[in-house]
Amino acid sequence: MSAPEVDALTAESPTLRVLRGTFGYEAFRGAQQEIVEHVVGGGDALVLMPTGGGKSLCYQVPSLVRDGTGVVISPLIALMQDQVDALTELGVKAGFLNSTQDPTQRRDVERAFLAGELDLLYLAPERLRVESTVRLLERGKIALFAIDEAHCVSQWGHDFRPDYLMLSELHQRWPDVPRIALTATATAATRAEIATRLDLGNARQFVASFDRPNIQYRIVPKNNAQKQLLELLQTEHKGDAGIVYCLSRNSVEKTAEFLSANGIEALPYHAGLENRVRAANQARFLREDGLVVVATIAFGMGIDKPDVRFVAHLDLPKSVEGYYQETGRAGRDGLDSTAWLAYGLQDVVQQRRMIDMSEGDLAHRRRLSAHLDAMLALCETIECRRVQLLNYFGENAGPCGNCDTCLNPPESWDGTVPAQKLLSTVYRLQRERGQKFGTGHIVDILLGKETDRVRQFRHDELTVYGIGTELKDTEWRGVVRQLLAQGLLAVEGDYGTLALTETSGEVLGKRREVRLRKEPERTRPARSSRKTEPTADLPAEAAATFELLRSWRAATAKEQGVPAYVIFHDATLREIATRMPSTVDELARVNGVGKAKLDRYGEQILTTLGGPEE
Repeated sequence: MSAPEVDALTAESPTLRVLRGTFGYEAFRGAQQEIVEHVVGGGDALVLMPTGGGKSLCYQVPSLVRDGTGVVISPLIALMQDQVDALTELGVKAGFLNSTQDPTQRRDVERAFLAGELDLLYLAPERLRVESTVRLLERGKIALFAIDEAHCVSQWGHDFRPDYLMLSELHQRWPDVPRIALTATATAATRAEIATRLDLGNARQFVASFDRPNIQYRIVPKNNAQKQLLELLQTEHKGDAGIVYCLSRNSVEKTAEFLSANGIEALPYHAGLENRVRAANQARFLREDGLVVVATIAFGMGIDKPDVRFVAHLDLPKSVEGYYQETGRAGRDGLDSTAWLAYGLQDVVQQRRMIDMSEGDLAHRRRLSAHLDAMLALCETIECRRVQLLNYFGENAGPCGNCDTCLNPPESWDGTVPAQKLLSTVYRLQRERGQKFGTGHIVDILLGKETDRVRQFRHDELTVYGIGTELKDTEWRGVVRQLLAQGLLAVEGDYGTLALTETSGEVLGKRREVRLRKEPERTRPARSSRKTEPTADLPAEAAATFELLRSWRAATAKEQGVPAYVIFHDATLREIATRMPSTVDELARVNGVGKAKLDRYGEQILTTLGGPEE
């Protein structure tokens, strides 16, 4: 390094020196520097930043700048080893304490912490229930406390964990140690609860944009969801890594088997699997290219894999926050990715029933209903999906031009008369016959079908029999779905029978217009128009070099037993392939090449590019 470069480096702030020297980045992004400087100065912070926005740097850099060890509270036990491996690759001294370790491993980490040899120490929140862990922390020097996935403290949020409630005690025991709480998703209500429960009322709040412009949001009418998913993967995401979410363990198993039988390597992940199998499947997904994992929502929090090209939902998520968190696992590398959801009438029926049958008081069920209502509004909107999504988090935006409703706008239509006909049918069955039936039978009556059940109950004698022939069966089911979504119709009991609500009378009494969404003609965005492949916008020569670098990285990662992205992200390899550095000094200027990685891999990369520095 030349003398002027050395002088420039020493003149930098300590935080920039760590960012460039350790992490290999030339500059902070967005509010990162402001957050880092605030915490380095001893201030508390509550940080809301989308997945892939660089949250971890907000506590990793201050941990390296301040005296002592940064203590990170994280629920992600299964991923702690990978997090520590990634930091070790950067030359950062890191360790963790959790239930997966044997006594000897724990003692080694504890000794390193007390000796001041750790820059970062990861702890599961339940470890703080163990008095010996608290005594250990009291004997060491703590630089800061970082509370990752802070939404877990909120009962209003989608991932509540009781162990997080005790984290408010950190401030009482260590009043002079700064705390930084971080989450990728929180509404104003969740944010307020996080601040209250973690005793962060005086903390400075940093709220980044929730927009992930590289993700294309698409919600399609459900019609044999497994086959719809297969078509998506075969036509748009062949060979891509992705996550498929299902509501039940049984659905996870069946979907993974279905995809595997159709030539797509898919692994199941749910809480019912043996720990060994679950851990092995997660490790394979992180370490191998092009695998699909089919999972319940037990999978995914903290997944750092940057090249997940799609996240698909075969069942309706319970909340917008959950949906945002899960879809946010796609496209962390900034390349175009897909968030795809198949949504139908049965999803609404099932979710409403689950809320009615859920444990807890009326306030709890109302919270669940509010979450579901917001999710249904996102599914049924005729406006831009991204606008609706960002509005939920209190952020204003204009139409994105890159979601299904922007690319293929649906129309709304006056569904007041069909709504009146359907609600009248439910009313007459209930009022005149004292009976309740599900969607299928109600639609049969409206269409005037002569089924055995219609004849059995003499429903062909009802005045509403056959009054709905202007719509097809599938269209009537769409009407039911949207009336349920708007709260104009309810579902009851184990058999999903339909019932009127308090607001049904407004429609029947002609005091309320009902606008319904008309599904657009089915189209599929062309894969070729989206840069979903890492080489899509590279010149031919750079693309070939990038593939050479990826092969080198894959072999290196396999040899070390770590995920490929722990060695280097695709973005770093792309920049190397484009800039073609010929010396170590030139390679050092590439984003993501810090000092430790330069020392370890510099000559190997130059050799791969065509020869080491002379």
